[in-house]
Amino acid sequence: MAVVDLALPGQLPLELLGVFLCGLSGGLAAVRKSFDIFGIIVLAWVAGLGGGLIRDVLIGAIPPVGISSWPYVATACGAGVVTWALHFGLGRVRRLILVLDAAALGLFTAAGTVRALEHGVGPMASVFAGVITGVGGGILRDLFSGEVPIVFSHRELYAVPSVAGAVALTLASMNGLLTVAAEVTVAVAVAALRLLSLRFRLEAPTALSGPRRDSTPGSSRSPALPASRALRLRRAAGDAGSVGRRRVAGRKRAEQAASPDVHGPFRRWLDAWRDRSGKMDG
Repeated sequence: MAVVDLALPGQLPLELLGVFLCGLSGGLAAVRKSFDIFGIIVLAWVAGLGGGLIRDVLIGAIPPVGISSWPYVATACGAGVVTWALHFGLGRVRRLILVLDAAALGLFTAAGTVRALEHGVGPMASVFAGVITGVGGGILRDLFSGEVPIVFSHRELYAVPSVAGAVALTLASMNGLLTVAAEVTVAVAVAALRLLSLRFRLEAPTALSGPRRDSTPGSSRSPALPASRALRLRRAAGDAGSVGRRRVAGRKRAEQAASPDVHGPFRRWLDAWRDRSGKMDG
């Protein structure tokens, strides 16, 4: 497979910054779940490099940089150590973490798309690779910490900006317009769209709500029909039977109270004899 050099000058430091920022988010998620230091470092590595690892496997870039390049691995694990030691301070700068996470989303989307285009995997696969690089680490982080991924549970735009950015870069490459300026512009636009969705609560649409349905079994829209005459008679008979059973139970309790001197098996024999006598009298 031919590899074309489309890398952004100075891309390595920018990618390492993105790995570190995503690693911080993974470390904070581990701290909230009371993980030990090993769990914190593992979750930071998963959040920082999980998306890129999946991307490299899918496009055939073996071995993935997430396990073969020591600068990436050291940066992700370093983010876990920093979170373990300074998580109290990081919790107070949550807004800054959100801003940096948005920047990492834009950077990873652009870098993942360009890396896929370098390996000549095709337009559709390049879009998938860019989106997986952008959101894959966050999905794995949430799954490893036992949470529903925020990509699916939060309605604020997160994956949508990544998809738009990956499509834009792929179209630019197909038309011979993929340049350093285009890559930077797409990364900034993805981050800006993510921040705008947080600021103004821009949300992705949910499932359309249908007409209100009646909860009666067998009914779809019409209101519940009046009970039939037979059903009313059965209900009345059931009410009468319950009243009769309550009366019998009350009479038995009265009889038992009237003979407190009988105990044990003789008491049960006396109750059975009284029941048979009552049936004979009836």
